[in-house]
Amino acid sequence: MAKKRLKTLGDIRRYLAGLINRVEGQQIDQQTASKLAYISNILISCIKDSDLEQRVSEIEKCINKKE
Repeated sequence: MAKKRLKTLGDIRRYLAGLINRVEGQQIDQQTASKLAYISNILISCIKDSDLEQRVSEIEKCINKKE
């Protein structure tokens, strides 16, 4: 299996779609796919939290400039 760069939510969406297709095509077993989907879900949370952290930091910088 080729390495995937999963840096954005769009990357993960495409990865999960491919994972579903591989399960349906019987190219990967359902147990392995379940584990990969679980890990993907953790990565989704990390990306969302990181994005939120960055946005809050930018808002704080703007507020501090005005003060």
